[in-house]
Amino acid sequence: MSTPLHRRVLAPLAAVAVAFSVLLLSACSTAPEPPQPAPAQPVVRPRALPVLTPHPLGPSVPGPTALWTPVPWADVPGFEQDELGAAWPAWMHSCARPAPAWRVVCSEVAGLQTADDATRRDWMRRSLQPYLVRTLEGKDLGLLTAYYEPVMRARRLRGGGFEVPLYRLPSGYSGQGVWFSRAQIDSGHPGAASALSGKEIAWLENPVDAMVLHIQGSGRLILQEPNGDIRHLRAAFAGTNNHPYKSIGRWLLERRLIKDASWPGIKAWVDANPPERVQEMLWSNPRYVFFREETLPVQEQHVGPRGAQGVPLTPGRSIAVDRRSIPYGTPVWLMTAGPTLNTKRLVLAQDTGSAITGAVRADYFAGWGEEAGQLAGRVKQDLYMWAFWPKGAPLPYGAQ
Repeated sequence: MSTPLHRRVLAPLAAVAVAFSVLLLSACSTAPEPPQPAPAQPVVRPRALPVLTPHPLGPSVPGPTALWTPVPWADVPGFEQDELGAAWPAWMHSCARPAPAWRVVCSEVAGLQTADDATRRDWMRRSLQPYLVRTLEGKDLGLLTAYYEPVMRARRLRGGGFEVPLYRLPSGYSGQGVWFSRAQIDSGHPGAASALSGKEIAWLENPVDAMVLHIQGSGRLILQEPNGDIRHLRAAFAGTNNHPYKSIGRWLLERRLIKDASWPGIKAWVDANPPERVQEMLWSNPRYVFFREETLPVQEQHVGPRGAQGVPLTPGRSIAVDRRSIPYGTPVWLMTAGPTLNTKRLVLAQDTGSAITGAVRADYFAGWGEEAGQLAGRVKQDLYMWAFWPKGAPLPYGAQ
């Protein structure tokens, strides 16, 4: 993945286009609206993956939301072709916070850092058992989307066109309960304004760009300090106001303000409408995200933000999952096909997301910057997953 940290990605069309692409892919539901013309029926995606014929080695093991079905290694498609070495750094990150079942195995993973892929494959076959992940109803075909880390210009002080704040957690807010909505925060509600006074991390140029950061959960800032110095830092996820996420893209579609979900249609609407109307669209999503500032030294610019497991994400090798289906730190074999991404590869379950729910559901971390954003905005396609687990170790969720 490229790392375009010196490009201006705040104002160009690509950054905002990606924002709306991701909004339209959201699985979050919207609240009931007043009677309006029904939106067009969604397009049914043609199946892009073959029907699986698994060869179970034993009974399926149920968890809270998923069945794990033990299968032979021959059932794992493309296992001989993947460049496992590209996934090993992500695996080492997970091994920095191993679950009990992985503590012994992780020492062996560390010993294979300099091994060739043939040696790694032999070890995986001896030490791990593949499980086809299915829903409790036995469905094995799921959905893959993708996410990324935006890169944006910012200033430490307000002014010069930089008028949109990124906030730390408010004073006195524990993160429990529902706090002020996006509209209340943006419009200066006295209670919200008091709690957020002095909590500004940085200022952005455009509220739509701020919404991109709120959706993605973190981002890289090219920050100008008051003395003119330029610093690279990360605005990392710290918490939310606990309102439900509501899709802005869906808001546009349901009101027939656009006829399709393409970027040209969305951009035309944004360009043709006054700031007040665009603000109304943004306020249709009441969820608001708060951030914390993290330094981003040069030696850490090749890894992503920390996911829910607490370890840095690796572009192309980290996924977000529903942890009720797959525990954090689990190596997963991912098979997907679609117009944007066709791959069979080893990835690590290291993150989660509010829209990532269900047994066969994953969000693929594409990296950071414009190129990763373009990929993330286009991925919505079929998925199969196999979880790998240490042989002889108790299975997750207390199942044996």
